[in-house]
Amino acid sequence: MENKEFKPYIPAEKITPEITVTSIVMGVLLAVIFGAANAYLGLRVGMTVSASIPAAVIAMGVIRVLMRKNSILESNIVQTIGSAGESLAAGAIFTLPALFLWAAEGKMEKPGILEITAIALIGGLLGVFFMVPLRNALIVKEHGILPYPEGTACSEVLLAGEEGGAKASTVFAGMGFAALFKFIIDGLKAVSGEISVSVKGFAGEIGTQIYPAVMSVGYICGARISSYMFAGGILSWLVIIPLIVLFGADITLYPGSQPIGEIFASGGAGAIWGTYIRYIGAGALAAGGIISLVKSLPLIIKTFGGAVKGMAGSKVDTNDRTSKDLSMKFVFAAIAVLTLLVWLIPVIPVSLIGAIIIVVFGFFFATVSSRMVGLVGSSNNPVSGMAIATLLIATLILKVTGAEGIAGMCSAIAIGSVICIVSAIAGDTSQDLKTGYLLGATPKKQQIGEIIGVISAALAIGGTLYLLDSAWGFGTDELAAPQATLMKLITEGVMEGNLPWALVFIGVFIAVLVEIVGIPVLPFAIGVYLPVQLNACIMVGGLIRLVFDKLKKDKKEKDAIVNDGILFCSGMIAGEGLVGILLALLAVFGVGSAIDLSAKLAIPAAVLDIGGLVLFGIIILTLLKFSLWKKRK
Repeated sequence: MENKEFKPYIPAEKITPEITVTSIVMGVLLAVIFGAANAYLGLRVGMTVSASIPAAVIAMGVIRVLMRKNSILESNIVQTIGSAGESLAAGAIFTLPALFLWAAEGKMEKPGILEITAIALIGGLLGVFFMVPLRNALIVKEHGILPYPEGTACSEVLLAGEEGGAKASTVFAGMGFAALFKFIIDGLKAVSGEISVSVKGFAGEIGTQIYPAVMSVGYICGARISSYMFAGGILSWLVIIPLIVLFGADITLYPGSQPIGEIFASGGAGAIWGTYIRYIGAGALAAGGIISLVKSLPLIIKTFGGAVKGMAGSKVDTNDRTSKDLSMKFVFAAIAVLTLLVWLIPVIPVSLIGAIIIVVFGFFFATVSSRMVGLVGSSNNPVSGMAIATLLIATLILKVTGAEGIAGMCSAIAIGSVICIVSAIAGDTSQDLKTGYLLGATPKKQQIGEIIGVISAALAIGGTLYLLDSAWGFGTDELAAPQATLMKLITEGVMEGNLPWALVFIGVFIAVLVEIVGIPVLPFAIGVYLPVQLNACIMVGGLIRLVFDKLKKDKKEKDAIVNDGILFCSGMIAGEGLVGILLALLAVFGVGSAIDLSAKLAIPAAVLDIGGLVLFGIIILTLLKFSLWKKRK
């Protein structure tokens, strides 16, 4: 039921600046920066983080403190545009790198930047337009029922304008320190970026990476999620890998082409992981996505029915500034045009049947995503499960209708990409509109801001993917691209039937077992798939967050410490991501080797490892300095 007593911070009758040159330029910059940083992060660790709050504090810091302007709605537009870049990047990197992986195998040409941009742009715009008719039903009518945690938190950050300068400086400090650390580790290569330990006679391996962004993921996610991921890593690296080597040393097991003992002797535990464990992890990830989707089905059905019913019965006072949406005629016309473009643009490998699948699944999952993030937050939105379900159904339909081989698989990935981006952007749009509803923003102007953010991020994502692929390649140690690899394996499995199904089903039943004992499946499955060193680094961040959460201080002080840590870690993720993009540029142009100190000075491995541990300690100390030990007024 709509709360008729609700009054936003800025009354409807008061008009203040919203879409300005300042807000557009800042928003576009943040959309590109956070989009590129999250693309890099997601391809490394399989997870992305919300950019809404960091974008909000940067906007407040620049607009209110540096420019001396008192315009909260202008800052709101900045974070609306900026957060769209992160969401679009998340949807794109979960699927589109599969096309690069097929190109690396010689099955097809690399996708063109125009193709990537067109898919990302159409998916992002559909996500915004599908959400517009739902705003009154979900944001207004269910105010007080749907909390929209990230959207509400973002409005609180923007309302705390007097702290904007201090909060923004924390984000910028995180960016600066992480940029320096990343350059020392992967640019100068003056210390080890990963330290591993193994015991003679035991095939398992343990260790940690020392990257600030990876540790920051653990801090932001918290100890519970971090521990689930670490547990998955322990299972794969300290249980399954030793068992495979112990019992199969003399056996040649598909997809390996030589005896397991020889694979281990030549490449260690990492070689066993690359040959066998990633299929077990893929099975666990697929099962986890489907389980999360099935568990959400009652809510999904109720959500969809309620939202459509509310949309049909909603009457809006269009004379009220805070009730003005984009014209519904324009919205439905845009959806129709975008659907036709998916089918008609030559570079997008989607048929008429594929375009119909996109409209049907797109509107359904946009509705589901918009309401589910209102209930459980963006972090718990099963976007990957929706993408897996779409991919399975789309691949089956395409195969039945005669679209087989690599052409059919590319079409399925393109459909899955659009749906994944639609779901991510619809969820982000609804959170942003909730923030605007609480602050008293004009919905139409926010929706225009979302469109600007989508366009700017879509224009940047193609170049970002090409750059990262050229520098390191997807599916490598540097860029594991776990979700995209999973989507590729699923599509190939349905089309060609050439998967090592025994390994995949082992992963499936591990996921089922984990679900039965009550552990969240997806973080555990990601842990099974990813290197244990990466999971251990995430665990360090989670443990620091646990210590902060357990501090014996009054609630206000403890919340300030935790929140400053989140802002600093958000900055570190952005800073490392940006330097990662810079190092990719240097690698592409052949400059990377020129600044490699470890090769020039022939630094011993033991010295590099000790230096890595020392630097990791310094990274942890900087986090403590800007959170636990930060001086507050």
